[in-house]
Amino acid sequence: MSSDNAALDLSGMQRAVRWYPPAYDIRVEAAPIPQIIDPDDAIVKVKLAGLCGSDLHIYRGHEDVDSDLICGHEIVGEVVALGPSFREGATGRPELYSTLRVGDKVVSPFTVSCGECHFCRIGFTCRCIHSCLFGIPTLPGGQAQYIRIPKAGGTLFRLSALESPGAGSVNRDLSKLADSSLILLADILPTGVFAAMQALQHPKIASLLAGKSYPFGGGFVPGGSIARGQAATALQPDDRTLTIGVVGLGPVGVCATVSLLDILAGLEASQGLVFQVVAIDPLESRRSKLQAVYDTIESSGKGSGRFVVASVEDGKKLVQEWTNGAGCNAVLEVVGNNSALTLAYDIVRPFGIISSVGVHQEPPLPFSGRDVYNKNVSFDFGRCPVRAMFPIALEILLKRQDVFGGVGTEASLIDRIVSLDQAVEMYKLFDKGQCGKILFDPWV
Repeated sequence: MSSDNAALDLSGMQRAVRWYPPAYDIRVEAAPIPQIIDPDDAIVKVKLAGLCGSDLHIYRGHEDVDSDLICGHEIVGEVVALGPSFREGATGRPELYSTLRVGDKVVSPFTVSCGECHFCRIGFTCRCIHSCLFGIPTLPGGQAQYIRIPKAGGTLFRLSALESPGAGSVNRDLSKLADSSLILLADILPTGVFAAMQALQHPKIASLLAGKSYPFGGGFVPGGSIARGQAATALQPDDRTLTIGVVGLGPVGVCATVSLLDILAGLEASQGLVFQVVAIDPLESRRSKLQAVYDTIESSGKGSGRFVVASVEDGKKLVQEWTNGAGCNAVLEVVGNNSALTLAYDIVRPFGIISSVGVHQEPPLPFSGRDVYNKNVSFDFGRCPVRAMFPIALEILLKRQDVFGGVGTEASLIDRIVSLDQAVEMYKLFDKGQCGKILFDPWV
């Protein structure tokens, strides 16, 4: 380790939130402060840690985990120690191995990514060959005072670098952004962006955006154009109206909706896109939160398309009315259970796309191969490649400080910031849907 990266004395104990099997057993205990184990490691002093809906899967005992663990996978903090791989002039490796310093402010995605393997190089960072989720028995999580970050040069996102632009870069004054805002970059905001982009970048949607019939609307088309003159009737205005449903309006659902509206507003301004969005959740409290969020966003960030927050039954009726029974072009499923998938399937149209970022458990999918075949439905499931989505998510975070910048207001995504001592109570409330996004400050 270079002298510039001299670390603090990290011997001793820290406070951490620990889960014990089989379920619903959260304790705040003393644990050893993590140490550098591998040359690529970093130790981060946690400024804030998030309580995420994904944490509830382990909390409820749904993940087949049989050992205790330190919880949490959303953190923003400060680098306090670096392994010997971090040095000036490190070449042939991700940039941070030569630029990351003790004292830098960083945010970490919820999974480890090396930045060097095939999957990382092409942007599928969540499927890195070294991928590992924070907050499991073998990799302690971030609801603690310190956390060890493996493969830190490929995993961490250095916020300090954005405040000191180089030649040709744009200065982003992140000093005005609270840590409570920046922590959204660890998981839920990139995941929301990912849910929207999986749908909008799909070939079935690309044709609609281009105003051409499938398969000639976008992307690769083999051969010539011999038979294109024998097309059906030209597209009508209703054919080009994009209808999207969002199923699940918890914190990730809010991020998905805000991101979707921002992207659609841009397409409306640049291409004249006509769109309509219905956001669905069975809980009135979540519907009210999203409505307050929508009302707060300025017009340039949400466009002029139709937008309605609805209950399950009202949402189904609206989709039928808006589309003359056709259904949504795309549905973002942001829950991770079979009732949400069933609803998404019910409201998507033939040749539609379901973009599912909810963390699903063991039960089989609630539809058969015949169901999917009969409707030509495309499914994109899976974990968000957070490290790859950071730049887009950061742009939305900077634009949407009216929603993401506050704490505890009617239109704030973050409900409250509490001490680790309140973890037992917060897990109970969050599990019952009685609070919104919770952040822990490990130092109060």
